Amino acid sequence: MEMLQDADFWIGLLKIIWINIILSGDNAVVIALAARSLPPEQQRKAILFGSGAAVVLRILLTVVAAKLLELSYLQIVGGVLLLWIGVQLLGEEDDNDGEAREVGGMAAAIRTILIADLVMSLDNVIAVAAAAKGSMVLLILGLAISIPLVIFGSTLMIKLMERFPIIVMLGAALIGWVGGETIASDTALKGFAAANPWLHYVAAAAGAAAVIGIGKFLQGRGKHA
Repeated sequence: MEMLQDADFWIGLLKIIWINIILSGDNAVVIALAARSLPPEQQRKAILFGSGAAVVLRILLTVVAAKLLELSYLQIVGGVLLLWIGVQLLGEEDDNDGEAREVGGMAAAIRTILIADLVMSLDNVIAVAAAAKGSMVLLILGLAISIPLVIFGSTLMIKLMERFPIIVMLGAALIGWVGGETIASDTALKGFAAANPWLHYVAAAAGAAAVIGIGKFLQGRGKHA
């Protein structure tokens, strides 16, 4: 229990919680988008299980994230996955006609949450690991405390999406933006990106535009099918 009396322990814990508050915004958007079409009871379960599983995944990722980020083309694959997820989630926007539609059920929503979190968290967990300074207790405790924050953020986002449908499109655009950034951050493009600093912004904007454009196209085609 000596660590509880150590000021560095509490400072490190606060750092991890703060990092997670800052970095969990996009995760809350993904969870809200994936769960919004489920019935209310399944929404709560998907948010709870998705958030909890995502935090466990982050703990495991902390051990291997630095090595994974060194692999060429991994982030390109991950970025393309995020673009696909963004398109799929946006394609669900107008499918609620008074009844909550179960898009593949709760298991599909949780799977979407985990895939997106896996891709989006690779670089984030490095910041968390640095704040933990090798303390697994500090790491697990800090991430566990962040679960209620993600759950609250996701629940709030769902309510906002129900009231302001435009947020669904903005959320999908955010996923596309992160997907484009992820592709541009791949080690295979490191030299080109260093010589052309604008690449990250162009790739991010292109990712957001692609998700919105393709998602809206599929929406329109679905309505006329």
